[in-house]
Formats: sequence, C-alpha cells, structure tokens
Amino acid sequence: MRGTNLACMDGFNHEAGFETLAIHAGQEADPATGAVVPPIYQVSTYKQDGVGGLRGGYEYSRSANPTRTALEECLAALEGGVRGLAFASGMAAEDTLLRTVCKPGDHVLIPNDAYGGTFRLISKVLARWGVAYDPVPLTDVQAVRAAVRPETKLIWVETPTNPLLGVADIAALAHVAREAGARLVVDNTFASPYLQRPLALGADVVVHSTTKYLGGHSDVVGGALVAADVELAQELAFHQNAMGAVAGPFDAWLTLRGIKTLGVRMDRHCANATRIAEFLTRHPKVGAVHYPGLPQDPGHEVAAKQMRAFGGMISFRHVDGEDAAVRVCERAKVFTLGESLGGVESLIEHPGRMTHASAAGSPLEVPGDLVRLSVGIEDVDDLLADLEQALEG
Repeated sequence: MRGTNLACMDGFNHEAGFETLAIHAGQEADPATGAVVPPIYQVSTYKQDGVGGLRGGYEYSRSANPTRTALEECLAALEGGVRGLAFASGMAAEDTLLRTVCKPGDHVLIPNDAYGGTFRLISKVLARWGVAYDPVPLTDVQAVRAAVRPETKLIWVETPTNPLLGVADIAALAHVAREAGARLVVDNTFASPYLQRPLALGADVVVHSTTKYLGGHSDVVGGALVAADVELAQELAFHQNAMGAVAGPFDAWLTLRGIKTLGVRMDRHCANATRIAEFLTRHPKVGAVHYPGLPQDPGHEVAAKQMRAFGGMISFRHVDGEDAAVRVCERAKVFTLGESLGGVESLIEHPGRMTHASAAGSPLEVPGDLVRLSVGIEDVDDLLADLEQALEG
C-alpha cells in the first residue's frame, strides 16, 4: 500500500509506503535541536510578533497545537485524506461530525449492529435534537438503498462492525450515498488504516477511536476524523475549534508514538486472531464464530476485496447460553476482562452486559450468549491454552 510523497525528507520524491508514512509523516526533526521525535508542546498560548502576527499559525492550543498538528498530518497521510483532525475521544469526533453535517429534521442510517456508544449518541442525544435515524443491515446494499429518505444526510458505516464483525461493501455503499446526495462515513477503528482505506473506496469521512489500534497500548484516549475533500474538512475544523473537544498535546504525542508500530502490531494481531478463530470453529462449546478471515464467514469475500488482512477482533456464541458466556469471560486469565480493544494485550468481554448494554431492548440488542475477543500480540499458544481452559468451565 503506497502513500504520498514525504515533504519532510529533503530530496525524497518516492511515493512512500505505509510504514514509512507512519514513522515520518508530519514528524519532521525538530528544527532547533534535531530531535527525531516531535516535542510535546505542553502550552496553552503563544507569543505573537505584533498584533495578529502569528508564528506558524498558532495562537491558542484549542485552535491548534504543534504536537496535535503532527498527529493530524500523520493521520491524513495514512488514510489518504486532505486533512486530519484529532479529538479528545472517538465519541467527541463522532459528535463533532454529526453536528457539522446534520441539522434538526435530517436523517441518518446506522448499522443494525452499531457500536453501543454510537447508538447511544444518535438515539439519546441527536434524536432529542431532531435528527431521525434508522438501523439497517449494511451487508444488504439494496436494503440500504431502500431505507434512504430525501432527508438522509449520512450513511454511517462500521466495517467490520462491533461486535458481530459484519462486513459492508464500502465502494457499493459509496455509490448509494452519491445517488442519494448523502455523505458516507466509515468508522475504521476495527480495521485501522493499515488494513483498510475507506476514502480510496469512495467514503467522504473516516472516523477513528485512536484509543484502539492507532494508540495500541491502552494508555491514551482519543479520536480522529479524516476528510476526503477540502470544503468538508474546513467545516469540520471550524466545529472542532468551536466545540473544543480537542486532543491534548501529551495524548497526541502518545498516539503518534503508537502509530509508529501500527503495521508490525497489526500483522501479529491478524496472525494470532486467525489461529484463534480456527480453534474456536472446532470447539464443541462454540456455536458460531464471527471473523471475516474465515472462508465460510458471510463477509469474507468483501473483506478480502477491500482489506489487506482481517483484523484482530473475533466474537463467538456459546452453545450453553448467556450464563456460560459470562463464565468464560470470568475464567480467562491471559485474556483480561475489560472493555475497549486494540491494545497489545488481549481482552475479553461480554458485549450484552458491557460495551453494548446501552443497546438492550433496542433493535441493536446483541445476543446474550456472545463473547467478544480483542486478540493481542502475546504468544498465540498461551492465548489458545487460556481459551481452552476458560471454555471448560
């Protein structure tokens, strides 16, 4: 996967690969000291050279901060967008996007198995503001087309979805959005830009919880938007500044640090997840495995077309029901019982009682017998042994 030329490397006109961009895009050596890592500009305001005489465009760190700028430039390069914007959390990024693009009376299509936090934001916050929504199976392009209304402004895509790992055809949905005069938004958190680049497939905006694979070490909370066109990017930047939920300089620095190793980490996440998914398909206590890397998975063909590999997330259903699924989560030892995902350590959780509890009683309610795994980069034999003993209980 090739990227853009790197202006930060004098005389380097070659189109850079992903890992090169992850290490160098937006991260020029410090001009004063030559430091190869961007400094943490832990500052709120900046001296001006006369009234309105800004140095590098910086006046106040809610509006812009050099460390955040480095992260935003890197994100834009990795996703192939015109501009990246870094936020205090993934939900802050989503809220800013929705309130930029939508107004009271507008309509949004969302996945019928969307992330619980996204569903909560739209159903409990945006709906009170007068934005209507409908859940729709994104794997069915005709169903999405039929659900579009004249007032539809956004088609919100997760692929793979959280927690059922459904795969949506980004290019096909981009065509539906263009036909309807709507924008296509893709939450690329589960895949990361290393595995999937939605803007190249026709999306208008990419959303990330940078807390997850981009940060990669479970030590920072953040979010991001990357836009495909200048006009929308400018509108998003205006609202980012006006609403103020920006990434702090240290959080931006930690996320940049994580991005440098994204490629090598994702390779291990994917390799481990493939082994574990294959193990689960053979286990008598497992009724169904959701992982697009399995040839029999309904999303495998589309995922193989639009992804480099299949990611580190798996979910499965326990044949003995909800209580047995909960016991598996509680018996795991190497897998840590906890919410979130995408860190170097493996996590296990019960979506119905944890990450997706807010969807209970709604059309997006997840099965009670479902277990979700975020497969880390530990020795895969240790992970397999842990799941074996956890499923025995």
